Amino acid sequence: MKENKLAELSMNFSIRIIELVKELKGKKESIISNQIGRSGTSIGANIREANYAHSKADFIAKLQIALKEANETGYWIELLYKTDYITKTEFETFDKFCIEIRVILIKSINTAKGN
Repeated sequence: MKENKLAELSMNFSIRIIELVKELKGKKESIISNQIGRSGTSIGANIREANYAHSKADFIAKLQIALKEANETGYWIELLYKTDYITKTEFETFDKFCIEIRVILIKSINTAKGN
């Protein structure tokens, strides 16, 4: 159940990130937009890859990569806010998304390690 919620959440997050990148490119911002575009969409890609892992260790590794990407994305979101590219409301929305994904990933990784 968590994996389905996680997959859906990460897909919705990726869509929001792509929309943000389009907006940033319109503002002629390319440094952070390129970085957040890669890290923000990589979360869902790694979660999807985990579903077809070759082993338990591979499954855990993919989720750990997704977790690292979510953490990096959180950094870029904070940087966008602190450099006035996004509003406080936008920051809080993206940050909440990131935190929710990280919490589920941590729980999933811990569960997989325990089994």
